[in-house]
Amino acid sequence: MADEVPQPLNYIPEVILKKRKNNEEWAIRRKLQLEQKVRKLKSDSFVIKKPEQFIREYRDKEMDLVQMKQREKRRAKGALTTSDSKLLFVIRIGGKSDMHPRTRKALYSLRLRKIFSGVFVKANERTVEILQKVEPFVTYGYPNLKSVKDLIYKKGSGKSDNQRVPLTSNDIVEQTLGQYGIICLEDVVREIASVGPHFKEVTSFLCPFALTKPEKALQGKKKRYNDGGDSGNREDHINELISKMD
Repeated sequence: MADEVPQPLNYIPEVILKKRKNNEEWAIRRKLQLEQKVRKLKSDSFVIKKPEQFIREYRDKEMDLVQMKQREKRRAKGALTTSDSKLLFVIRIGGKSDMHPRTRKALYSLRLRKIFSGVFVKANERTVEILQKVEPFVTYGYPNLKSVKDLIYKKGSGKSDNQRVPLTSNDIVEQTLGQYGIICLEDVVREIASVGPHFKEVTSFLCPFALTKPEKALQGKKKRYNDGGDSGNREDHINELISKMD
């Protein structure tokens, strides 16, 4: 019996081998990504709302609108004249499904999009009108120089190229506000505390402050602070709350 001639091995080009390897690696990555998504979906608490829950939320929103109109009627001119301060610090302390869209719009006009965020505003008639609309969901008062300093140095961040940048360097301040003669953090503090001529430019540069939720200082009560609740004007007592949230 004649010896069989061995068949030549099929040659596979290196390009194809590389392509196969890349495809295999891509398939593994894709599988891991899908598994990660599945795990995330399972971990997220997805709750289907019952009809009565939708009704309750709708009623809460309508009640918020009615109360907002009542507050506007009761509003007295010069409601913030109990202090000589022209500066207010406003903190959002609530507001989710129980908030009417008009209230949410008013909150957003203050740049308070998240709970426990805070902003400096000028105490004027327009500010009073907005605060009256959103009063159950915010608390505010007159910050002292120490509170202004602590907030800016500990929690301050600014907008640079449409990105949030921590205020770790005076260069960031000078690049954005140097044209107004504001070149360092101390200048920022001074302009805010004194409600200076470039207050608007400085507050526009500063991002809303992301504050820490205090353990016991807020009880989740919509009643006004003077009536034993959390919301509304705390006047000088806002400084105590700031110290617990900075």
